[in-house]
Amino acid sequence: MYIYMGSRDVSQGGKYRMDIFLMKPKIDFAFKEIMTDEKARVGFLSAILKLNPADIKETRLLNTNLRKIHGDDKLGILDVRVLMNDDTEIDIEVQLAKLTVWAERSLFYLSKMYTDQISSGDDYARFKKCVSISILDFILFDDSDEFYSCFHIAEDTRHTLLTDKMEFHVLELPKISGELKAESSNLLLWAKFINAEQKEEFDMIAEKDPYIESAYQKLQIISQDKQKRLEYEAREKAVRDHNQFIREAEARGLSIGRETGLKEGLKEGLKEGRKEGLKEGRKEGLKEGLKEGRKEGLKEGICAMHSVLMEIGTPYSEVLDIISSKFEVSREYIKSCVEDK
Repeated sequence: MYIYMGSRDVSQGGKYRMDIFLMKPKIDFAFKEIMTDEKARVGFLSAILKLNPADIKETRLLNTNLRKIHGDDKLGILDVRVLMNDDTEIDIEVQLAKLTVWAERSLFYLSKMYTDQISSGDDYARFKKCVSISILDFILFDDSDEFYSCFHIAEDTRHTLLTDKMEFHVLELPKISGELKAESSNLLLWAKFINAEQKEEFDMIAEKDPYIESAYQKLQIISQDKQKRLEYEAREKAVRDHNQFIREAEARGLSIGRETGLKEGLKEGLKEGRKEGLKEGRKEGLKEGLKEGRKEGLKEGICAMHSVLMEIGTPYSEVLDIISSKFEVSREYIKSCVEDK
């Protein structure tokens, strides 16, 4: 999706023509490009980490290319990896489609980033702090209206930190509401900027923060770059297609599950009912039959969704996450269903 900015063409009598566009910052390709601007990067990180920008002496981008966890992964993960001057390593990722197991996913990838710091035989003292920043275009936590959350590993009652080596920050864009005020925090300004869709919004927000102004300038530059526009368009299409495939796989799996469950339930229920020959027997038989049928239907639905997701090249770990979230079952149960099939 493009955000268009109008301009007047004097040669055509001052008619308004729509020929200039801006990329949406929450598309991961655009966000990654914005973060290549050091001033924008420092401003964003200082707002998230609650640091004085002057205290951030240096930030360095790491591994900014498309990262694929599996060889058949057609979408990949386009995250931003940053190394701070104190050796803190930060992973920033934008997620547009709802994923209820996002917390588990974030923990997995941050843990991997943490353990990858050392090799066998190295001293544990070499571990440096790792930070995860998730920018989500869906609501992850229903228990709060706050758009920003920060998590550490701490004791339950005293809240004493076990370690400060792992830290999780989450921005939930749909929770952003209200107009900006003079006292609005830099964090809110950045959230508004990332979520903005109109030129007027960008202009207003950029005026309030010099670091966001730099990010806006970068956004305007990359939006007019023909090659980057093609890359942005391809990435946006890949994300859109991937999300559509997921929705279709979910619908197909649920449909097969319901149909199979109903057929098996009626078949087994009537069979048991006839065997008993009594009204109560038919009633109980149907009840138990439906119960067993639903169980079989669930397995069929899981297997069908698993097959579709694997066919479209979804990473195996993400396949398990999606099915686990949709059917509310464990990864082990999913694996057993597929193996039995």
